[in-house]
Amino acid sequence: MPRYLFKAKSSSGEITSGFRIGLNPGAVAQELSAAGMLPLKIESAEEPENAPKKAFWLGLKPTVKSNELVVFSLQMASLTKAGISVVKAVNTLAESSKNEYFAEVLKDVASHLESGMDIASSLGRHPRVFSELYVALIHVGENTGRLDSAFRQIASYLELERETRQSIQAATRYPTFVMVAISIAIVILNTFVIPAFATVFAKYGADLPWQTQVILAVSDFFVRFWPLLLLAGIGIVWGWLSYLKTPAGRLRWHGMKIQIPIIGSIFERIYLSRFCHTFAMVSRAGVPLNQGLKIVAKAIGSDYFAQRIDGMRQGIERGESVTATARQAKLFSPVVLQMMAVGEETGTMDELLEQAAAFYEEEVSYALKGMTDALEPVLIIGIAGLVLIMALGVFLPLWDLNSVAN
Repeated sequence: MPRYLFKAKSSSGEITSGFRIGLNPGAVAQELSAAGMLPLKIESAEEPENAPKKAFWLGLKPTVKSNELVVFSLQMASLTKAGISVVKAVNTLAESSKNEYFAEVLKDVASHLESGMDIASSLGRHPRVFSELYVALIHVGENTGRLDSAFRQIASYLELERETRQSIQAATRYPTFVMVAISIAIVILNTFVIPAFATVFAKYGADLPWQTQVILAVSDFFVRFWPLLLLAGIGIVWGWLSYLKTPAGRLRWHGMKIQIPIIGSIFERIYLSRFCHTFAMVSRAGVPLNQGLKIVAKAIGSDYFAQRIDGMRQGIERGESVTATARQAKLFSPVVLQMMAVGEETGTMDELLEQAAAFYEEEVSYALKGMTDALEPVLIIGIAGLVLIMALGVFLPLWDLNSVAN
């Protein structure tokens, strides 16, 4: 459903603004009225019409990289702390941005700031660039007079996320390279090498061992039907990607992903670390628990975890404690549940959640190293097996044919 930016007056006369999801502006107005607020302004929070529509190579949509958001947040923290107005700071960064799309987005943000809109609402008009977590933290920082701290906090979070992704990429780079190389080698062998040997074997008309017959049959099938195999592969990939675009497909895949041997536990710890960090941030910022969990569910990046976190939110709205709802979600280890319980009792939930996040990050670091160490012998055995099959299936018959020729 579409997102709407609203401005409303509470029963105490205070002007508030934020975001609501609804079928149309009328439905959002009814929700605000039911909550005891008088709607003053409701407008779409989707990308503005003047946002750049230019796409990059292969028709990909323009994007803003995480490191660009990190730099922007750090620069905004420094500029606002120095006493420079938010409008001037955003305009300055828009002029210096090398990303044309990001520059246009910042110009749109600055124009709405000049028209009287607050910084959080202006950023929230671009959900493809600024997530709901980003907007919520900036909203709290603006209302509490600590906007520079909010920008610095979100920059630290984005930097941590970027480092996690880089660690995963570094750990999977070598196995991916080896698998791609093996796949290319198999295609070349089946297409060019083995058919050449098949011609030699047919010329001599000698009896071939069953290993060689299997290799020749596979190569012949590959050469004859490679267009169908290519189409089938493309169809399977397209069908799988289309299925993942559906809510049911994403939920099923995200649940399956954490059950994959070796790497499933790594994904699980990454999501748990992300939950602890994000929940600690919104708790420290003073966001209400139910709204904070709603933000965390969208920021965690897994529909499977989001479903269970939403269950926690519903439990809290029923009056249950955070620890009780976390235990019912069956996502956390006993150690983390104990830390949550202590934090809830002492009012230091954010500090203990940060410690839990550090605990999960350390486990992810060790797990990534262990995954690399575990996959290396598996890949070596796979390559050795490929070489052995080629030796038994191709070179042994050649030696026999050489003896016959002599």
